[in-house]
Order: sequence, then structure tokens, then C-alpha cells
Amino acid sequence: MRLILDTNVVTSGLLWNGAPAQLIDAARTDDIELFTSRVLLAELTRILRRAKFSKAIAASELSLDELVLGYAELVTLVTPVEIPLTILRDPDDDHVLSCALAAHAEWIVSGDHDLLDFKTFRGISIVTAAQAMRMVTGA
Repeated sequence: MRLILDTNVVTSGLLWNGAPAQLIDAARTDDIELFTSRVLLAELTRILRRAKFSKAIAASELSLDELVLGYAELVTLVTPVEIPLTILRDPDDDHVLSCALAAHAEWIVSGDHDLLDFKTFRGISIVTAAQAMRMVTGA
């Protein structure tokens, strides 16, 4: 299974337990394949620099750089394809869509309602982390 994790899902998965962390663990055990782009990795770094995440990062016993590099080593980097402006309320979400197309992903996993409201994009399902975990485990 080929997935793109939106940055909000990656952040949650790196810092806390729950479905996002289980998806990252599933990639570590080769149950799923994760893909991302340089733009999404840069966004992850910017988000993790926010003060509100400093305690969770400290609790992980890893540095911000170690968290991002660990995730980068786990995923396959793709070059996003060009798409027309699609998500008008948050054009940055188009990076997720274009990355998913380049990766030939089956699912985009997000907690962002701007993406989730689409439900599908060019045949790619857009689901929550909990929905993705149910599909991965067959539950």
C-alpha cells in the first residue's frame, strides 16, 4: 500500500501514540510504503520548530533534526507533479495532492478538513489516520 501522510499526521505520529504513530510503525515493518517530497519535509521541519511542540520533542529524547531525518530515511522522496490550483482555502495542501500523484499513492492520510472534504483526488482516497489503520490491519 502506497501512502502520503500529510504533515499534520506525521507530526502527530512522531510525537505521540495513536493511529498516526501506528502508520509510521507499519512503514518501519514494511507493511506500507510512505512517500513525501522536499516541500513536505521542509514543512515538517517548520511545524516542528513551533514552540508548542518543544516539550513533546524533548520527551521523545530525539532532536528536531533527528526526528525529521529519521522520517526522511523511512520514506521515499518523489518530485511532485504540476497540478492546477485545487484547494482554494489552503493552496499549500496542493503539495500533498501533487506528491500523491507523483508517488502513485493509493491513499492520502490527513487530519485536514480541506483535504478530507475532497474524499478522493484523481482516484486517490483521502482518509483519516484511523481509517487508514483500519484498512492496513483489515479491521
